[in-house]
Amino acid sequence: MGGIRIASLLLIAGFVWSQATHGAEAAGTTVFTLRNNCTHTIWPATLSGNTAAAVGGGGFELSPNATVSFPAPAGWSGRLWARTGCVAPPANAGAAGAPSRLSCATGDCSGAASCTLGGSPPVTLAEFTLGGADGKDFYDVSLVDGYNVGIGVAATGARVNYSTCGYAGCVGDVNALCPPELQMAASGAVAVAAGGDGATASPAPAPTPATTTTVACRSACEAFGTAEYCCTGAHGGPKTCGPTKYSRLFKAACPAAYSYAYDDPTSTFTCGAGAQYLITFCPGHQ
Repeated sequence: MGGIRIASLLLIAGFVWSQATHGAEAAGTTVFTLRNNCTHTIWPATLSGNTAAAVGGGGFELSPNATVSFPAPAGWSGRLWARTGCVAPPANAGAAGAPSRLSCATGDCSGAASCTLGGSPPVTLAEFTLGGADGKDFYDVSLVDGYNVGIGVAATGARVNYSTCGYAGCVGDVNALCPPELQMAASGAVAVAAGGDGATASPAPAPTPATTTTVACRSACEAFGTAEYCCTGAHGGPKTCGPTKYSRLFKAACPAAYSYAYDDPTSTFTCGAGAQYLITFCPGHQ
C-alpha cells in the first residue's frame, strides 16, 4: 500500500476518532473504537490475554458503516477480530433479546456470541498490549492465523506522536489473491458478500455445487502443518524460521501486518501512553 493511501486513511481515522474520545483522553483512559467499513454486517469479537475483563462484552453485531467504542483497563492485553457469515440458531435469545449462540463462517469462537475463546482460523487479528515495556503500548495486525477480512489500526489523539505511532494493518484483499491450496470456500445457506472480504448473514437460496466463494485464506501452517511453515521443531526460532512463498504473498498484500511468526521488524508498532485506537474493518473500502 502506498504512502498516500496510508496518509488518507490516517486523516479519516483522526476525524472519526476525535469525535469519540475527547473525554477519554482527558481521563487518561484507552478507548477502542471499532468501525465496520465492510459492505456487510460483521460480528467483532474480543479476547483478553491477561485479565478476566471482557472488553466490549466479548462480541457484538456491527452493521455496515456503524461504529462502536468501549474502554480497556490499564495494562490490558488481548486481541480483536471480525466474525463473518454469522447466523443465530432459532429460539436462541439471551439478555435483551440478543443471541447467546452464533454459528459463523469465519472467526467462530466455539459457537458463542460473546467470546471466551479465540477465533477459529483462518482469521485476521488485531493484537494489543497496553502499557507494556517503558509504559508504551504495543500493537499489530497479524495474518499468522490466516486472513478473513482486512483490519487497520490507527493510533490517534492529542497525545499521539504520529511520527512514531505507525498505522498497522492489512488493507489489501488477501482473499482475492489467495492460492487455491489455501482457500477456504463457503457455500450453502449463507450469502457470500462481494469483494472477498467475508460474508453476510442474510439467508440465500441454496447454491449449485459450483457456487463457491473464498471467504478466508488459510495460513500455510494450518494448511500443511509442517515445521517449516509453523516455525516449530528445527524451525522453532527466528534464525531458522524465515519467510516462505506463502508468507511473502501475505506480506506483499499487507506490508504493515505480520505474515509469519517472526516477522517482527516491520510488523510491531509502539505508541506512548495516552493513545486512543481506531480499528477499521475492511479499511481498503475507504
